[in-house]
Amino acid sequence: MNIKNKMNKLVLVVLLLGATNAQSATIGSEIDNSATKTRVEEQNTITGTVTDESGVALAGVNIVEKGTTNGTTSDFDGNYSINVTDDTKLVFSYIGFATQEVSTAGKNTINVQLSEGMELDEFIVVGSRTAPRSNTDTPLPVDVVGVKELLSTGQASFDKALQYRIPSFNTVQTPVNDATSLLDPYEIRNMGPSRTLILINGKRKNLSALLYTQTSPGRGETGADISAIPTDAIKRVEILRDGASAQYGSDAIAGVMNIILKDRPNEGSATIRTGITSEGDGEMFGVAVNNGSSIGEDKGFVNYTVDLSKVNQSNRPGTVDAAGDAGDFGANIADVQEFLSRRPDAGNINGSPETAAAKFSVNFGYDLSDNTSLYANAAYVYKAVNSFANYRTPYWRTAGDFPYLADFFPGDHPTNPGGYDGYVPTFEGLLSDYNGTVGFKSTINDWNVDASFTTGGNLQTYKVNQTHNRNVVYSPSTFIDANGNGSVDDGEITEGSELYRENSQQSFDPGGTKFSHNVGNIDISRLLSDKVSIGIGAEFRTETFEVIEGELASYDGGGADSFAGASPQNAGKFNRYNIGGYLSLDYDVSDAFLLSGTIRSENYSDFGNAFVYKFSTRYKVSDAFTLRGSISSGFRAPTLHQIYTQKAQYSFVPGQGIQVGGLINNVSTQAKLLGIDQLDAETSTNFTIGFGGKIANKFSYTFDYYNIAVKDRIVLGTEIGPSGDPTNALDILLTNNNLSDVSFFSNAIDTKTSGIDVVLAYKGINLGAGSLDLNLSGNYTIQNERDGAVKNPTLIEEAGQSVVNDTQEALFFTSRPKTKWILGANYDINKFGFSLNNTYFGKTTFQQQGLDANLFTEFTPKIVTDLGVNFNATDKFTIALNINNILDVLPEWNFKSKNAAGDAILADAAQVKNQSNLITFNQRYSQMTYDGYHFSQLGTMFNLSLNYKF
Repeated sequence: MNIKNKMNKLVLVVLLLGATNAQSATIGSEIDNSATKTRVEEQNTITGTVTDESGVALAGVNIVEKGTTNGTTSDFDGNYSINVTDDTKLVFSYIGFATQEVSTAGKNTINVQLSEGMELDEFIVVGSRTAPRSNTDTPLPVDVVGVKELLSTGQASFDKALQYRIPSFNTVQTPVNDATSLLDPYEIRNMGPSRTLILINGKRKNLSALLYTQTSPGRGETGADISAIPTDAIKRVEILRDGASAQYGSDAIAGVMNIILKDRPNEGSATIRTGITSEGDGEMFGVAVNNGSSIGEDKGFVNYTVDLSKVNQSNRPGTVDAAGDAGDFGANIADVQEFLSRRPDAGNINGSPETAAAKFSVNFGYDLSDNTSLYANAAYVYKAVNSFANYRTPYWRTAGDFPYLADFFPGDHPTNPGGYDGYVPTFEGLLSDYNGTVGFKSTINDWNVDASFTTGGNLQTYKVNQTHNRNVVYSPSTFIDANGNGSVDDGEITEGSELYRENSQQSFDPGGTKFSHNVGNIDISRLLSDKVSIGIGAEFRTETFEVIEGELASYDGGGADSFAGASPQNAGKFNRYNIGGYLSLDYDVSDAFLLSGTIRSENYSDFGNAFVYKFSTRYKVSDAFTLRGSISSGFRAPTLHQIYTQKAQYSFVPGQGIQVGGLINNVSTQAKLLGIDQLDAETSTNFTIGFGGKIANKFSYTFDYYNIAVKDRIVLGTEIGPSGDPTNALDILLTNNNLSDVSFFSNAIDTKTSGIDVVLAYKGINLGAGSLDLNLSGNYTIQNERDGAVKNPTLIEEAGQSVVNDTQEALFFTSRPKTKWILGANYDINKFGFSLNNTYFGKTTFQQQGLDANLFTEFTPKIVTDLGVNFNATDKFTIALNINNILDVLPEWNFKSKNAAGDAILADAAQVKNQSNLITFNQRYSQMTYDGYHFSQLGTMFNLSLNYKF
């Protein structure tokens, strides 16, 4: 391996001195930070050279005198020199290579050749304010995934690759593909995307501008767009499965994901990827190039990635029930049956949207001097998504009203060929996401300083085509008479008039949303002694959220049919700032016993102060068995999206089709009329205890129990309908705004979440002429539920309603698998590599809106099997074939009864069909219901990639 990244030298020196910034992007090597004795004995100078198996010099290798903090690193040419006591051992360690121990007895020169193969999960940094420790030695549970593991999944995006590598990580496309098609919600430990903090090279990633408002998993949440990160730019991913607000601030309640970018200058490659589903749709094609270069006389590096891809639409609609549609829309059953005879799926398009993306990433480092370095990274993503709303059938939107839409979808009706046959509105989203960091690290009088500035933003704008505004009223000057002369009288302008119809536009600009932040960090650390290390730091952050106003016709009079634009009253730019600081101490009581603690205080301009803490410990009985645990408090500030979003929302109402509801924000006049309090921060208490170890350098294991209690959890409540009293403030609000219902955010509930994480790995099993690796990892949710009563506003309570009903609780707590396990095997033999992974998705349960209260739906546990085959045709050229979901396993759900009344419903086929129609929009979403499902409904996918190393 040709490694000329001289930046690693300084980084590893800093780590060796214990100066790791908790948000540091670089992991050095495993360093024994346990208490040691200073020995005043005869010194001996050892010199030598460190190379890889090809004889290439390795710069930045850690060389440590075992049992002490005495150490050094190899220079640019792999050379080192260290003064040690007689008759000791030197420990040589480097990322990606097996660690070696060599005795110094009777030696003055020791040359070492390191072998590749040490897994990346041996070393972690996320969650620590001091030097990195091994995965089985750390007081915190961390998953580490290398880029090879991510690419071996054959998944088209980074977030979907994690889905099949990390049991506690879940994501799936939402059933309704409008704005949510730009970013699928993801979460760790079933806690929602808002409670997982994302870092890029240790620095906070900006949030997406998208706020999930559909009735599906992730409702009311927002998160960073991790799907936009090019997988080829990633070196590894560290996922801390523990609360970390004390180390990182807001959002780190469920955990932290730290994405480390590639930093080697001379190991580039080009990859071509293509794929298709077993149904013949969803065609994918992509090209990615990752490369790098040394800067100056090997004083620095630059590593860059370009990733271009296109994924075509996949469509999985159900066969629509004619009687259900006729009942919902008050249509003649014969008309419905005639249309469905030609379009059994009612023209619906739902599955996976068409997506085109261009992703760019660069990572940079440069040595300014022996003890100071400059670093930077940046990324930009442009994504275009084309999806569709529900098809407006001719009996839903009748032909007499909208003949001008016949040009979009001319029908083949036997008595009206080429005439109006309904229409399907498009939703076209454009996303731009950027992030960048520049900073420097320096050692000043044994104090290690890391100062940085980070910026980032996300812009999403929308287009809606093939639809119209059904309610807009034009002035007389808009019209001309039949002869083209002048205008017509007011009396001639009616909603059913030809002139009215023909002057409705069919393409709309509904606006969009934008989020940006700027973050300044300074982190200082030092080894005070061989027992104690300290870290202190501060952060200043500004955030801006903008709702971009749509054009007049997109929101006026109810707006564009399918997706209403942002009105001037709902648009605007909103911002805030916060400042925080932390203090961290690590104390190695003995070789085996570690104590660690961090405290943090933050002040937000909009809601005030937060003080949090974290204490963790580890007791290492031996390499084969280590106990660890932590207790911490945390907080999550309400996002600006949650505070200020206000809009009209098209949503599915069982038995009524698509209706327009309203989302009002907590600082509006309407909120004050309803007695809705302004949002406050969530607070949490986290407790984790576990054990792990490594046996014979081949078998490793970790078991961790977690318990998370959240107070004042922020939720987007259910839609609140009228009370029936026309003088009630709620009814007046709905009537004046032409809304069927209203929803809003509130600190409505307290929650309890607990579970167990398990990771087992056995590596390097000799099997024939090859080597076999086995791994088993899993997550089991013991408890995930509301704790105590819902905190309803008085007016809502008095109306006999609640902001959290059974539908919402299912989305919050049971819409992700109760348990998920991944069993994998990797076998390498000669030029071939085989991987077989089985992912077990446990049951999920829903209580869909409109479903009888005596029933619920349960998605059946399933196992998805993925097969991968790699062929190393030459040292530089590799062919990889992945067959994901090789057995074509699809989500399946069934009704379950809660009681005798539910049993009676399930015994009646007609009632069962009616309940099924209610939650699937008359079978349009028969595969996954309208609320969601637990894994992809696309079935088997074939993926082929060709990789050439430079």
